Amino acid sequence: MVILLGLVIALVLTRTNQHASFLIERNTSRKEKKQDSQPASIWKSPDVAAINDPQEKELVSYGRELIANTAKYLGPEGTVGRHSNRMNCQNCHLDAGTKPFGNNYAAVFSTYPKFRARSGTKETIVKRISDCFERSLNGTAPDSTSRELKAMIAYISFLGSDVKKGISPQGSGIQKLTFMMRAADPLKGKLIYQAKCVSCHGRNGEGLPAAGKKTFTYPPLWGPDSYNDAAGLYRLSNFAGYIKNNMPYGASYKNQLLNDEESWDLAAFVNSQSRPHKDQHSDWSDNSKKPIDFPFGPYTDQFTEVQHKYGPFNPIKKAHLKNL
Repeated sequence: MVILLGLVIALVLTRTNQHASFLIERNTSRKEKKQDSQPASIWKSPDVAAINDPQEKELVSYGRELIANTAKYLGPEGTVGRHSNRMNCQNCHLDAGTKPFGNNYAAVFSTYPKFRARSGTKETIVKRISDCFERSLNGTAPDSTSRELKAMIAYISFLGSDVKKGISPQGSGIQKLTFMMRAADPLKGKLIYQAKCVSCHGRNGEGLPAAGKKTFTYPPLWGPDSYNDAAGLYRLSNFAGYIKNNMPYGASYKNQLLNDEESWDLAAFVNSQSRPHKDQHSDWSDNSKKPIDFPFGPYTDQFTEVQHKYGPFNPIKKAHLKNL
């Protein structure tokens, strides 16, 4: 009887242990699946104040100052030189290039030098900055040996110093929105602009000048003081993604204030307005490499400049995929 009772107890314990092991394995599996389904952590910029070396800290800090207040040093009345309009780098690269999905510099150091189809060459960070001065700031590039350019390189490199080579971390650059089934509509975008953007950027897109009028508190979105038509934000996919996570004032990737369609339409309205023109004849030696939303021909497909600028983009994408 004692032996029989012992066998029963042993059997119960064995089954209990097996059930417990099953529960542990199931819960562990669920936990792993849940962790796998979570998005990668959003990039966060390192703190300049944490730099120990005094000389490095000084150079990086100066680079940040140049990004934040470009016009003060390099604008039409700049204290160092005359290389740009009255906008600042951080008008496009928000919070001095540190805001998640705000056209930040998270992936610059980790991905440069790299080949870019627009120039047909392997480009350096120097080239990247020079292009921004010539396109987004509608000016001329500072000397590559100048302290200012070295400082900007130091700052941008510092921001990406914790990112592995070849990696673009989550939250870097600009989010790419899904193409709409229709073309982006400037008329719909105008209504959005009038309702949500005029208070900062002005009824005519002129921006809000800062005291002294050497720069802007809120930048101009079109007109002679804005970015030219060779700037990255002149491509609708870039600008729409930029708007989605950053505009109007107070928006972020955690607090989006416009939906995708509104972002596309608003981008279409802003980029339908007049702005400085840059000669781009030396860009895109291989026309087949032009992005789907590049608004200037010639193209290697049958679609018009209007469709390349405003969409619908899916037919162009489909045609390009057939030719791969």
